Amino acid sequence: MHSMDSTNKSTSIGYWLGEGHQGKGIMTKVTKALVEYIFTELNLNRVEIRCAENNYKSRAIPERLGFTKEGTLRETEWLYDHYVNHIVYGMVASQWKGHKR
Repeated sequence: MHSMDSTNKSTSIGYWLGEGHQGKGIMTKVTKALVEYIFTELNLNRVEIRCAENNYKSRAIPERLGFTKEGTLRETEWLYDHYVNHIVYGMVASQWKGHKR
């Protein structure tokens, strides 16, 4: 979890998983549990996840969990030797409650 905005009851989360552990559903399970905690225990209203546009494995996590793709931030991160766009995904508490988990 990144910093919380207590006024607007929101936060963002990020993740990284070593290559040898990818493709096993670990990060999807952990992200799901963290989002559940954010909404039920911390009583926040919004969670945001940003992923590099071409990082399809990372993008698959919020998509699997029912997050809404909200837009693209252009050239927002310097990665290796060039700027990359980020896709912004959002989830709000009312949407999460109705999402089949």
